[in-house]
Amino acid sequence: MSKTNDARAQASGLRLGVSPLSWVNEVLEDLGHDTRAETILSEAKAAGFEGVEMSRAFPNDAARLTAMLSEHGLSLVSGWYSGFLAERSVAEELEEVRSHADQLEAMGCKVMVYGECGHMAENALDVPLSARLTLASGEMKAYGARLTEFADKLKDIWGLDLVYHHHLMMVAETYDEVCAVMDSTGPSVGLLLDTGHAFAGGFDYALLLEKYAPRIRHIHLKDVRADLLARVRAEGISFNDGVRLGMFTVPGDGNVRFDALAEFLASGAYEGWLLVEAEQDPAKAPPAETVARAFRFISDTIFNRETV
Repeated sequence: MSKTNDARAQASGLRLGVSPLSWVNEVLEDLGHDTRAETILSEAKAAGFEGVEMSRAFPNDAARLTAMLSEHGLSLVSGWYSGFLAERSVAEELEEVRSHADQLEAMGCKVMVYGECGHMAENALDVPLSARLTLASGEMKAYGARLTEFADKLKDIWGLDLVYHHHLMMVAETYDEVCAVMDSTGPSVGLLLDTGHAFAGGFDYALLLEKYAPRIRHIHLKDVRADLLARVRAEGISFNDGVRLGMFTVPGDGNVRFDALAEFLASGAYEGWLLVEAEQDPAKAPPAETVARAFRFISDTIFNRETV
């Protein structure tokens, strides 16, 4: 990012981070299994990023991780939490989230990424995308009430905002499903806008910008190779095998257009973190080179606006 673009972004309260998923996959253990935390942090910093999200490559101890991040001048932005509120009670979820939320709070995080893993097909990421289970419309009101109560308590106890991650193979994949979740929850439930999962879910992320701008509290910048996504759906390929094929990539390498996001950010409607995120095989997409290229692309297409 040029000094001019960096200054504009900082002035408008925008910060750019990168997910460790470019180095280490959280589900496919062979992808990046021997990658050290030090490698991720040094390469993220060298590319120009200010922060990272949680990774299995990082220590679970807040003090150790804080020290490591400090050495590189990086912040911990957030961390994914696999929730099961589609199936269990708020009380049960609060017990499950405790250690994770404790660490995020201790490290100064402001948001927690919530992915709904309840009511999913068995081995959901290893079955065809068409085998996804959906939540019945009659269940959405009660689900939304549990989400809202959980988000309220997450804020009260740990000071964390819940940001709901719409995601392939989960409860909210399509635009209508994202709307159903957001419309059945209170304002304490924020929305994580993921450009790649919107594209892969069959809708334009700009629709979420238009309808839910005040509730967008976290952004993942992901790109999709449309030809590979089409193949994954046509051939009954699973999410995980789609990742191995290279269905997802960093911004600028796929078919997602980022004009609408650039305009949204330029309007000043959002302050906070944007995270480059790409589930890729690091052996096929060398992380240092890949994320540096993404950083340059974002600088040129998103932050290179006079109004930012």
